[in-house]
Amino acid sequence: MAQLLLGQTLSFTANPWHAPIADAVNHERRGAVLVENGYIRAVGNADDLRAKHPDAKVTDHGDSLIMAGFIDAHAHYSQTAIIASWGKRLIDWLNTYTFPEETRFADREYADQVAKTYLDLNLSNGITTACAYCTIHPESVDAYFEAAQKRGLRMLGGKVMMDRNAPDELRDTAQSGYDDSKALLRKWHNVDRLSYVITPRFAPTSTETQLEATGALWAEFPDCLMQTHLSEQAEEIAWVQDLFPDQQDYLAVYEHFGLTGPGAVLGHSIYLSDREWDAVKASGSSLAHCPTSNAFIGSGLFNAKRAHEMHIPTGLATDIGGGSSFSMLRTMASAYEIGQLRGDALHPAQLLWMATQGSADALLVGNKIGNLVVGREGDIVVINLASTPVIEQRVARAENFWEVVFPTIMLGDDRAIEAVYVNGQPVG
Repeated sequence: MAQLLLGQTLSFTANPWHAPIADAVNHERRGAVLVENGYIRAVGNADDLRAKHPDAKVTDHGDSLIMAGFIDAHAHYSQTAIIASWGKRLIDWLNTYTFPEETRFADREYADQVAKTYLDLNLSNGITTACAYCTIHPESVDAYFEAAQKRGLRMLGGKVMMDRNAPDELRDTAQSGYDDSKALLRKWHNVDRLSYVITPRFAPTSTETQLEATGALWAEFPDCLMQTHLSEQAEEIAWVQDLFPDQQDYLAVYEHFGLTGPGAVLGHSIYLSDREWDAVKASGSSLAHCPTSNAFIGSGLFNAKRAHEMHIPTGLATDIGGGSSFSMLRTMASAYEIGQLRGDALHPAQLLWMATQGSADALLVGNKIGNLVVGREGDIVVINLASTPVIEQRVARAENFWEVVFPTIMLGDDRAIEAVYVNGQPVG
């Protein structure tokens, strides 16, 4: 049966990083979205759509904002339990918290438990799609995808490949990493709404032999994404230079092994040289901006403005658990704050774009999700724009739509998530 969702609606008609905001955003003060058989069938004025579809089931969300569900371009579901672990730099944080936790995912029961918790926390924060790193254990991938499949989610993820500079129990080999990834890919890729992502953790934890095997696997299955980390911290960059002395910079390592190009999702990318920026652009690779993580671990300030000026597909990401919040609202707030520190005042429309259509484009699913337009899948979030007393009193003074939205971006959390629809069906 067709469902008609009523409320304020927001959709994008252009990229607000490249077009005037007024031309890029369509806001209906009293709008409606018609969802049927998992797809958005109509978006428009509430009165018009009610008249055209009198038999549709109506859910009236009042003054709440209806828009596409949030999309997390880079996360580590296996780090759910260690979110907000006390302050270390990246390498220390991996050794102290991440690696000990990831060893537990050889236990399928534990992996199932964390996968369920992770997806439930995502949905409670309006995140309907994420691109996640699992662990080296095939069990962790099966747990993640089975939990997503049960919920009807469009999710992406893959087994981490890591054959050096990690505890013995977290190392695979070049051959086993290739074989396990290929088997998991064949098992899960394009099953229902699931996509497998080839996942070398980052250059320091893979030998040249493994990176070569990873590049070969991606060449065999070019319709998959490939995700990894790039230039997150200064110490990491120096480490890469020591490990790969024949390469001119960090990105060149990935270029050498065929790990850049359309479908490559490069997390962080804070300290790129001019050459690397140009090479990312020329290759068609995507970037994932992880602002709460970059602040929490003290990594640095990503240049979102430069990425968009260069028309590099750039998504927004929680980077759980280095990232300090499951809330995409908080993640947008952090992106705004990092922009301010760089001298770039990001508009609310630009932040919302990165959290939806921008992430979808970075993950090569921008034709399926990420915007409230006819033909897209019915993944939708409904946001209460007066969810707390402090937000409500600020909104009472608002003089335009963006002054209503921005306080929720800056101050909102899971209390602002009024409803979530996955594939057209309400969650919870």
